[in-house]
Amino acid sequence: MSGPNENGEDYRLTSEIAVTSKDPESKDDKDKPKNGDPMKKGKGDEKDIPEISEEDMQLQAELEMLVERLRESDSKLYMPALEQLRTLIRTSTSSMTSVPKPLKFLRPHYEELGTILEGWNKDLKSERSLLASILSVLAMTYSDTGKRDTLNYRLGSSSTEDPGLWGHEYVRHLAAELGEEWNSYYAALVEAPAEKGANGEHKPAKKQYSEEELKGLGLELVAFFLKHNGEADAVDLLLELECIEELAGKVDEKSYDRVCRYMVQCVPLLVPPDDRSFLETAAEIYAKHDRYSEALALAVQMNDRTLIRKYFDAPTNPVMKKQLAYFLARSLTPLSWVHTEEGMEKEGDGPCPQQPEDILACLGSVKLSSHFRAFGKAVGVENPKVPDDIYKQHLEPARTTAAVTSANANLASTFVNAFVNAGFGNDKLMIGATEGNSWIYKNKNEGMKSATASIGMSMLWDSEAGIDHIDKYSYSSEEHIKAGALLAMGILHSSIRTDPDVAFALLEEHVDSKSTELKVAAINGIAIAYAGSQRRDILEKLLPHVADETNSMEVAAMAALGLGFVFVGSGDGEIASAVLQTLMEREPAQLESEWTVFMGLALGLIFLSTQDASDATIETLRAIDHPMAETAVCLVDVCSYAGTGNVLKIQDMLHICGEHADSQKKVAKEPEAAAAPAPETSEDNMMNPRAPTSNDAAPAPEAAAPGATGAAAEGEADAPAAEEEEEEAEEGEPKPLRHQAVATLGIALIAMGEDIGSEMALRQFQHLMTYGDQPIRASVPLALALLSASNPQLAILDTLSKYSHDSDLQVAQNAILAMGIVGAGTNNARLAQMLRALSSYYHKEAETLFMVRIAQGLVHMGKGTIGLNPFYHDRQVMHRPAVAGLLAVLVSFTDSKSFVLGKHHWMLYWLVTAMYPQFLITLDEEIEEKAVTVRVGQAVNTVGLAGTRHGISGFQTHQTPVRIGTGERAELGTNEFFPYQTVLENFVILRKNEAYSAED
Repeated sequence: MSGPNENGEDYRLTSEIAVTSKDPESKDDKDKPKNGDPMKKGKGDEKDIPEISEEDMQLQAELEMLVERLRESDSKLYMPALEQLRTLIRTSTSSMTSVPKPLKFLRPHYEELGTILEGWNKDLKSERSLLASILSVLAMTYSDTGKRDTLNYRLGSSSTEDPGLWGHEYVRHLAAELGEEWNSYYAALVEAPAEKGANGEHKPAKKQYSEEELKGLGLELVAFFLKHNGEADAVDLLLELECIEELAGKVDEKSYDRVCRYMVQCVPLLVPPDDRSFLETAAEIYAKHDRYSEALALAVQMNDRTLIRKYFDAPTNPVMKKQLAYFLARSLTPLSWVHTEEGMEKEGDGPCPQQPEDILACLGSVKLSSHFRAFGKAVGVENPKVPDDIYKQHLEPARTTAAVTSANANLASTFVNAFVNAGFGNDKLMIGATEGNSWIYKNKNEGMKSATASIGMSMLWDSEAGIDHIDKYSYSSEEHIKAGALLAMGILHSSIRTDPDVAFALLEEHVDSKSTELKVAAINGIAIAYAGSQRRDILEKLLPHVADETNSMEVAAMAALGLGFVFVGSGDGEIASAVLQTLMEREPAQLESEWTVFMGLALGLIFLSTQDASDATIETLRAIDHPMAETAVCLVDVCSYAGTGNVLKIQDMLHICGEHADSQKKVAKEPEAAAAPAPETSEDNMMNPRAPTSNDAAPAPEAAAPGATGAAAEGEADAPAAEEEEEEAEEGEPKPLRHQAVATLGIALIAMGEDIGSEMALRQFQHLMTYGDQPIRASVPLALALLSASNPQLAILDTLSKYSHDSDLQVAQNAILAMGIVGAGTNNARLAQMLRALSSYYHKEAETLFMVRIAQGLVHMGKGTIGLNPFYHDRQVMHRPAVAGLLAVLVSFTDSKSFVLGKHHWMLYWLVTAMYPQFLITLDEEIEEKAVTVRVGQAVNTVGLAGTRHGISGFQTHQTPVRIGTGERAELGTNEFFPYQTVLENFVILRKNEAYSAED
């Protein structure tokens, strides 16, 4: 007998219940056994109703006798009977799939017991309390009727005994009804806050229980869950009761780690303010148990200067302070938040302490270069490489002609050399003896600027030696070389903070230069060198150039973007007001400039990952009557929710991508022309890109352009359509190019860092690539790059390889760049082979071949030791300056003809803010490198799983220093040392385990 009966009661688990249950409304009562007699069967029931054992019959009789005693008028019989009932219920055992037998046999008496409870005198407090507790347990055997009797009887009993004494399943059932009760009251309060009385007056909605009663019971259940490995249930219950902060006082030494890891994993799935409450509570719990590195990581994730200072100052152990300083250096947290220095901001809760020199050395990453070069030597990549080592042209098929100009090829080699040898300071093109000058002059005009700036890449993080190499170029009579030297100075000091503030001292004076070239170079140098530093002196230097109407849009936009880099994620209202005022005061003709998009990006970076803090700015932008306002609004909106996984914002971006403004205008303007073929490429060409083969002829420029294929009749129809587009452009109608392109990037920006959201975004991009307009299709590869930087997943590589052969050259070029960013610093052999095939395929297309070379340089960045992924600390914390650099490059590629593929290829150096070594270096307590055995494998998510699980799979054993790629995790091979930081990446200080024995 299975399935629900007429009353909705479910007998699937226990068919024996049918033996004793009585249903007065049943039509088959005459066929059911009477009085629980197992020997009496109805017709056809011989096979359906099993016989019960003699022991069960005895138990049933005993239970009925106890219920009979409760019906008596003698109150002295009540308590012994109730005690016996409680004992029988608690001591009953059963399998995991069946209801305990006392509950089954008492089920027919449930309503009768409820009537008995109501009829008892209120003086019988103990008896009434115990019977209510028993009824609360019996209520579990009923299907969910919505009455929540388990909770009602429990609260009505006023019992002080631990609910866990009735068993784990009872506690779970009680917790579920408690959450329903809380939600039903507050949902009713929100939906119908008041009811009309008899006279029409409003009266507040009633609630059955007070908040104190519900929370008090909830805390009792939480204590039980934490003692019995139910950490996830405890967190979920407190989330429903909106008192997650109570958890800090409930956890103990055994449960806190599992609780905190579960809470941190829940954050992407929560909405404000619950997400922040979870992080604050988890940080408090970590700090309470002396896990300051994890507490500080959560404070950095929240970007809360008060908490960062609190947890940085909390430990008394100076070695732990150094470990925390290394973490703050990795996150580029403003020094003014933890250290007082002349010229720095002094705000917050009291004065910042003056940190000792050794702590400042860790905070400034002053030894990053020496550690990195030692790491390169340890893994055998210290020798310099030339571009030909990367291109491997001997593996490419022989060519009869080469359409690439030597200057273009040299420029590509400059970037490849810079990316591949970044940080090693020994490349053969620029740093090699007597070759530096000659190579610079093998480039033309702006190419000389990029070539000179590449010295900063080669000498990355090495301030002292780098200045010596760069300084001589800053006195050059050639303006492009001098501008390149200024940019190199900023690149050199990215991610480090030297004690003498060299970079700002050398670049400051050139910000006011009369030359636009030098001014822009100096501004970008400062932006790269001081990304995330939030220094007020830089604000005072750059802000006037934003507001100065005599400056060109290029200078104003670069100054605004520079402030966006320096104050990324700060929510600074002063900068936002200045940029908004500039946008409102500029002439419409000036706002048409291609540089205006960086004004919107600057605003977005200011509010990066601050969520609703940008609402006022967005509303102000909407008041600007110009097409660029839509792009700016979109940029600020997506940046505000970067890395949060906010589903509603992603839906908003998908709505924007679903618009077809051009086609709607054409239909409205000329309905009879609606059936004419569109000027874009046909769907067949979009869905069937050419496959890469070595024997394919290179696509001619006219063949690769959209709309070049098709029948002659289509070609004739294209001409009036193009004229119509020109007429619309002259009329100044809105163009969806930047608007929709930014929305596409925004989907990836919001979803990145969260696995489920990233997977869903990948599916959406497939639809956008199939049905979207040209601006969307060109931006999808860029979005894929942002979603999976330095993480070459096979599915994404195959997708980008298909897009790289698209008939639209902009789509192909963006896909090639995306391949480089996705594989940055991985030396991925499959990807390198794809790019070699593309270099043959596009050997007649100078611009596209240039992008192939750039991608090849990115894949071999730092000879496989430097990555671009903006997430660190086991992919939990987002590096805001890294996101700023990546996003700036990708936004420039939404109009690559005007920027990187034009005269501004130096914009590729914005990637420097995201470049960081992918290593694990272990140090002893004297901050000297210490080689230990570690296991490195693929990271496995063990949150919420029972038992103690290994966090890695498929591991290999290495000696430190060792490379840690995206998605990998390291564990110590032995317990000879204890780490000061549980996440083993970057710099980790070890403490000797005095109890360690090699024999054990």
